[in-house]
Amino acid sequence: MKTANDFPAKPYLIDVTLRKDKVPSWDEYPFSLPVVKHLETLKFHPDVTFLIGENGTGKSTLLEAIARLLGFNAEGGTKNSLFSTRDTHSVLYDYLKAGRSFSIPKDGYFLRAESFYNVASYMDDVDYLAGYGGKSLHAQSHGESFLALLNHKFRGNGLYILDEPEAALSPSRQLSALAIIHMLVKAGSQFIIATHSPILMAYPQARILLLSESGFEQVEYEDTDHFKIARDFLNHRETMLKVLLEE
Repeated sequence: MKTANDFPAKPYLIDVTLRKDKVPSWDEYPFSLPVVKHLETLKFHPDVTFLIGENGTGKSTLLEAIARLLGFNAEGGTKNSLFSTRDTHSVLYDYLKAGRSFSIPKDGYFLRAESFYNVASYMDDVDYLAGYGGKSLHAQSHGESFLALLNHKFRGNGLYILDEPEAALSPSRQLSALAIIHMLVKAGSQFIIATHSPILMAYPQARILLLSESGFEQVEYEDTDHFKIARDFLNHRETMLKVLLEE
């Protein structure tokens, strides 16, 4: 496989900026979300950027908007995945501006865990399975289909947007996914990932952006609640369980 030196300089996506002067009302969804109210310019790492935060902070809404801004299907897939099972995506992408480099990715994909079933059904309907290992994604477990996607569909020199890819992966499979991500980074790829997984967000030198009611904050891996809670639970399991389950 080619190395990063064989590809144009990254990042493909430098940043996204909210066009605040175009926002119709800060009281309407999605502009009422804290993540949008505090959004100005969000800068991405050339290799891997993680968006983390509690449920409901707007990670998926923001990631969907970035994917739509770049031309991907709101439900996931490539830019050629022309299907829609339910029109529920927000209009946020219409109010974002992308800062792109001179480098153009040769590959790209938007993985959305909650609607991957719809992507798999679409692949069966159009009889396109070659890019997924030649086997229907529905004929595989959820985790197997995710890894088939990473192994066969992602070819490198690409921009990949992943929304909670750990949803179907066991801890050992998350480690496998981490290795594949690294291989693709070395092959000239850029990743933007929303996750809760302390395994995935351990990727070296990644930019970790914490979303909260106060906006965005770049944090170190060891300072994330994901790392601290997992570490403390594994190191003090009996004590924590006693406190949690005490009647």
